[in-house]
Amino acid sequence: MSFSHLNLSAPLINALSELNYQQATEIQKQAIPVILSGRNLIASAHTGTGKTASFVLPLLEKLSIANNTQQAPLRGKRIRALILTPTRELAIQVQASIEKYSKYLDISSMAMYGGSDITMQKQRLIWGVDILVATPGRLLDMAHQKAVYFEQLQTFVLDEADRMLDMGFIEDINKIIARLPEQRQNLLFSATISDDVRALAKRTIAQASEISIANTSATAAKITQWLVTVDKANKSALLSYLIKELDWQQALIFIETKHGAAKLVSQLAKRGIKAESIHSGRTQAVREQILADFKAGRVNFLVATGIAARGIDIGELARVVNYDLPDKADEYTHRIGRTGRAGQRGEAVSLVAKDNFRNLCAIESNLGHIIERREFAPFPVKKLVPISILNYVPKHKRN
Repeated sequence: MSFSHLNLSAPLINALSELNYQQATEIQKQAIPVILSGRNLIASAHTGTGKTASFVLPLLEKLSIANNTQQAPLRGKRIRALILTPTRELAIQVQASIEKYSKYLDISSMAMYGGSDITMQKQRLIWGVDILVATPGRLLDMAHQKAVYFEQLQTFVLDEADRMLDMGFIEDINKIIARLPEQRQNLLFSATISDDVRALAKRTIAQASEISIANTSATAAKITQWLVTVDKANKSALLSYLIKELDWQQALIFIETKHGAAKLVSQLAKRGIKAESIHSGRTQAVREQILADFKAGRVNFLVATGIAARGIDIGELARVVNYDLPDKADEYTHRIGRTGRAGQRGEAVSLVAKDNFRNLCAIESNLGHIIERREFAPFPVKKLVPISILNYVPKHKRN
């Protein structure tokens, strides 16, 4: 379905056309009409399916229509829409999308997050902002300082709700919701609807429509997934070998700890491979510059912890590498969704040691299929990774 069939106005269609957005994704086809109708919505779809556009586009359409009617002028320090995100990187990404889509609209927006100059953010809010994209901590800080008020707010969007709860923001979310006007449209978007997310939605969103987009085989087919079993001590050497032997030009490499990220960058450098890392121990300015360099191709290999990597959006990312498997099976889907976006093909590679076996079983059970295993002669494995439980065949059915 083309965007022109979704009741979006010409300015939005023109901006999308310039971005070469041709067909709406499934989440966009289902969510945009619901949001335009003014209904509350709970929506789940995996990373890379176009969730951001599915709420930003109708939000822009509604604000554009309202701005052209007899709506009361926006007062200073007020906002019409609030998009709450778990991380600074995601706030920056969402704001960038808003700017691209609203190119031909007279709508103001800004991203507000910690680790940056609060004085400049206060100054930007003085005249009011149509759409505010914010992280919970900085938003509450600004509210306490009376730098932002919510009585003119019409729409509240909770983005990446599952990650928001994983990061322990539930108390902040409750405090923010308590400040919002009761009469508002509520939109909750999440990669997964866990029990905690559903409990939050039940408390805060009344009479909501619900949309759930499955991770279809067609989407998965665009991402080639494979793994290499390896002894833990040989991981960095194996990664270096794969980069050189397979002539990788680009990879986003996921690792569990910030200490591990810094160490891996050093190990790669010793083997002649230049990489950078982003994690919570680096300043916001440094992280933003590294991300910009990675997107521009000035950095080819980026090592990132899962939280720091949330919000990375690169249209043609060649591959992701799970140097460490995530503890939660759903997080694997988030990670590999960074590649193979917008119809492109991608590759997801995992390095799996014996002590990762339980995580591997959970991931493969969640996928519904085993991940192809590949071997490389220079790296024989001493501590063998058992056969996946999905390969189990009962004795009476064996040949």
